[in-house]
Amino acid sequence: MADERRTVVIETVDQLMHPQTRRDFLRLAALGGVAVLLPGLFAACADDEARAGAFTLDLGNEVGYLQYAHALEQLEAAFYLAAVRSPYAGITAAETAILADIRNHEVIHRESLAAILGENAVPDLAVSLGSIDFSVRTNASTGVLDAAKMFEDTGVGAYNGAGRFLTTPERLVLAGKIASVEARHAAVIRDLLDVTGLAFAGDDVVDENGLDLALDVRTEVLPAIDPFIVTAITVPS
Repeated sequence: MADERRTVVIETVDQLMHPQTRRDFLRLAALGGVAVLLPGLFAACADDEARAGAFTLDLGNEVGYLQYAHALEQLEAAFYLAAVRSPYAGITAAETAILADIRNHEVIHRESLAAILGENAVPDLAVSLGSIDFSVRTNASTGVLDAAKMFEDTGVGAYNGAGRFLTTPERLVLAGKIASVEARHAAVIRDLLDVTGLAFAGDDVVDENGLDLALDVRTEVLPAIDPFIVTAITVPS
């Protein structure tokens, strides 16, 4: 029998974190339904509004790697929230829609990880996006799409590198689903930057075996995102 609940309206982060709402959202997504995410959902963790402080990231256990993913999603959500709030000059309707969709995904990723972590969720990170010129589409490494490319490529590699440390089926499945969506983000951003259409799976991110690169947390991922995070993140050796 056809499911008549074709739309779910999400007004707040609390709604998204409620199990019934998440089930409705996932079921409707599978059936081609619509999730309406209202502006209130995007008020959390806005650029430079989160509190600072410090956080210890213990990568000696599964929870630590989920916290690491949660920190990444907080940063990505903050970036796309800022990008959509202040569109760059000459942005097209298609680009506006793409960035808004990615923003929605990143907020959901952030809150999904917060929900699965519960009391172990990473406190709101303070971020600094001042090195990104939100007024321009692309400009060496400082334009909006340049930054988006870096965040997405890093995010995909980060999940690939962390996957082997996740042993709980529910958590591994969630990480895998997020990683696949991040890869879609990376591909569309690369397509926007390269009109030839050949960069979506460039050899800088896909190896000779046709596999995505896996990045090391300590030596590759954290150094890449460190300039954008104000909150001190300590990673015990």
